[in-house]
Amino acid sequence: MKKKKISILGSTGSIGTQAIEVISKMPDVFEVVSLCAGDNIEKIREQIRYIRPKNVCVKSQANAQILKQEYNDLNILYGDSGLEEICTDKENEMILVSVSGKVGLKPTLRAIESGIDIALANKETLVMAGDIVMRRAGEKNVKILPVDSEHSAIHQCIKNAEDVQRLIITASGGPFRNKTIDDIKKATVEETLHHPKWNMGKKITIDSATLMNKGLEVIEAHHLFNMDYENIKVVVHPQSIVHSAVEYYDGSVIAQLGFPSMHIPIQYALSYPKRLKGIKTDSFDFVKAARLDFEEPDLEKFPCLKLAYEAGKAGGTYTVCLNAANEEAVFAFLNGQISLWRIYEITKEMLENHKNISSPDIETIIEQDKITREKVRKLINL
Repeated sequence: MKKKKISILGSTGSIGTQAIEVISKMPDVFEVVSLCAGDNIEKIREQIRYIRPKNVCVKSQANAQILKQEYNDLNILYGDSGLEEICTDKENEMILVSVSGKVGLKPTLRAIESGIDIALANKETLVMAGDIVMRRAGEKNVKILPVDSEHSAIHQCIKNAEDVQRLIITASGGPFRNKTIDDIKKATVEETLHHPKWNMGKKITIDSATLMNKGLEVIEAHHLFNMDYENIKVVVHPQSIVHSAVEYYDGSVIAQLGFPSMHIPIQYALSYPKRLKGIKTDSFDFVKAARLDFEEPDLEKFPCLKLAYEAGKAGGTYTVCLNAANEEAVFAFLNGQISLWRIYEITKEMLENHKNISSPDIETIIEQDKITREKVRKLINL
């Protein structure tokens, strides 16, 4: 059996490390061509020893030099140019894009131009430039396979897209589902990072606490599945067992269920269209699940979700502004510069003062991202 050749962008992050766990269980099925990481040099050393890829890319030139001295048989790259070089290597059959933030956009586009399929775990790519990315993927006959549990669930539930009436995206509700607005305004970083169901990176955990993460997923779902925003519904489901659902025109609803684990959606994206045994999680037990609760999201407590819907419907560079403003504000919260509630206020202010560009090209998107981030930093440091 011919091995499927894969490169991982963001190999030392939560999704990247779990992807390596999935791949390591099926050494006869997958081969890792390249590992790309930030500057967690100890973690990347560990992964090199375990995986022995052909190429490694890190963020800084200094760390690249260190790795070159230690592993002179490997091709060591660094920075954005290194990421893009790996994404144009046609030895790859798939690129897992699991980096966080805007850094995922250009490498994804480079991979698409090279005709390489994408396993996408980077929301920002479609939030910032969904129209362009999906159009170019269609032109190149490149598959964009979702890795997020919610979008993977929808992908697994759709049999005939023309028969789909509505998408239902579930949300755990995060750590503040049963808290008041005052509690949210006083929340510490430690409290906010304490997610009740999922173990994720810091940025996405903060977004989950504000429900901005669900808003970004709504925008992503709009592009992935070509669905109008009016037909994408968010439902709070605290057990995180129903990962999302699809409603068909005849009223039938098909949902994908499972106990919280990212291994299944990662594996499904990597092995698609096949299903493999691989890294089996516990078989689903309806009795153990016991009960499934569903609630409407409280948009007064979690107004970031409303902002995301509004930005998505407005289109153009509004989603670029939304993403950049939120991301910079999240970083400021993590650094102790602002309160959690201030993330919403800053993002709202940026959107209200944004001059939309309706059909931006990639250069315009990147420029508007930069402008918004500079404005947020200036506002925070006033």
